[in-house]
Amino acid sequence: MMIVGLTGSIGMGKSTAARMLRQMGVPVYDADAAVHALQAPGGAALPPIEAAFPGVVKNGVLDRQGLGARVFGNKAALRKLEAIVHPLVGQRQRAFLKRAARRGEKLVVLDIPLLFEGLGDRRVDATLVVSAPAFLQRHRVMARPGMTADRLGGILRQQVPDVVKRRKADIVIPTGMGLAPTRAALAKAVAELRRRRGRFWPPNPWREKHTARLAQARRK
Repeated sequence: MMIVGLTGSIGMGKSTAARMLRQMGVPVYDADAAVHALQAPGGAALPPIEAAFPGVVKNGVLDRQGLGARVFGNKAALRKLEAIVHPLVGQRQRAFLKRAARRGEKLVVLDIPLLFEGLGDRRVDATLVVSAPAFLQRHRVMARPGMTADRLGGILRQQVPDVVKRRKADIVIPTGMGLAPTRAALAKAVAELRRRRGRFWPPNPWREKHTARLAQARRK
């Protein structure tokens, strides 16, 4: 089974690309959706988050803005939050891969915003990076409710630069020319990837532990 990592900087069109892949019949694991589910009322992440950041869970509901204010720009707090959330997201990801393998899927995609930042590229057989010109990226992001130039700058500083992502990518998907060219590029990529054989399923426990240690060391 080919495991492909889909990523891209903020505003580059990753969500649109993921939706197109699903329309093509490719199973896609959404890491962001997993995080939201874990932090939703009754989610498994709420008790440890409240223990680490007292007061951010009110009446069983996570105060996302309050939590964000505590971790934004605070590396130590962000590492504490990641230590809670990442293992839980990893469990869901492994469950997704197991289900796909049982169904006999030949290609699956992991939609992971911080794929390179967390060394997730070492756990996949190939990487897809969505990319658009910087001016278009900024235009898209600044149109989001509540976005400011300072906040965008802070987000970009936490992400691997687009130029580096493109250099690391196995396949770059352009998203700045409209939906049709993006869809065509994805269809071509899917056809190519389906002809390959994966190396990461079934998983190698030693390799997973080694990659996890490297990711943890990078975050320190």
